[in-house]
Amino acid sequence: MAVVAQGKRRKSLLKSAWDSKVLILMCLPAIAFFLVFAYAPMPGAWIAFTNFNYRDGIFGSPFVGLRNFEFLIKSGQLWLLTRNTILYNVAFIVLGNILQIALAVMLNEIRMKYFKKISQTVMFLPYFISVVLIGVIAFNLFNYDTGAINSLIVATGGDPIKIYSTAGLWPFIIVAVQMWQSTGYGSIVYFAAIMGIDKTLFEAAAIDGASAWQRIRYVILPSLKPTFIILLLFSMGGIMHGNFGLFWNLVGNNAQLFATTDIIETAVYRMVMTQNNFTTSTAVGLYQSIFGFALVMTANWIVRRMNKDYALF
Repeated sequence: MAVVAQGKRRKSLLKSAWDSKVLILMCLPAIAFFLVFAYAPMPGAWIAFTNFNYRDGIFGSPFVGLRNFEFLIKSGQLWLLTRNTILYNVAFIVLGNILQIALAVMLNEIRMKYFKKISQTVMFLPYFISVVLIGVIAFNLFNYDTGAINSLIVATGGDPIKIYSTAGLWPFIIVAVQMWQSTGYGSIVYFAAIMGIDKTLFEAAAIDGASAWQRIRYVILPSLKPTFIILLLFSMGGIMHGNFGLFWNLVGNNAQLFATTDIIETAVYRMVMTQNNFTTSTAVGLYQSIFGFALVMTANWIVRRMNKDYALF
């Protein structure tokens, strides 16, 4: 009986796959992407536990256990990278969601159809600007000798600021640039969620004499709660992954700023490209993945305890 039931399940699975063949065909590029770039490299994680050399290869190199992780912990580098990566991402997530919700609500309150479309277009544009170009713009603004900001300061009788030597300024600069580039595009999801709110709720609020602020507070914001929680959980999955392109093009290989700008991605890139250090960089990458997975599972467990309908799984 068990064999018969297993055969029926297999036939049912094959039938479902055949019925969904068009959808599966559409998903093939994404499936191939994850197979090639996510699953195929997984055996390379073994490098983190070896003293890797090209002659012996990944699985032939001497096994050293957790020595690579021990070196990172004792040097303090792992704590610095973890702190910077998490704090930047927390700032991106918190400020980003607040600004995206605010922007979506303001767009919804605009009554002029053409002005609303023009506003959306203007706000989306920064997202499509290359981070390389953003780095060039930043350099022309902050450069000590010819930067626009220092030129203005000198013209008004002040002393120029060594921005590329002042580590304390860069968290504010990086967060501001990230918000400028991503807020407009990120507000699309919240704006779509507002468009999906039952219109009868707005009609009932109007009948009750609710003001614009009361309509936002008691109708729109509570309706955005499920969207906010889902996006928050998705963001938690990448809280250990920094925006390498943004950080590298803004800061580059400037050791004077590493204390406040060095994140896991930039450190791994330097270890591989300038130091040819595969073992330590792989150890950091593996630590990043495990820590990020633990954060996602913990956040999902907390949300499930509060309201299981909002959890991812």
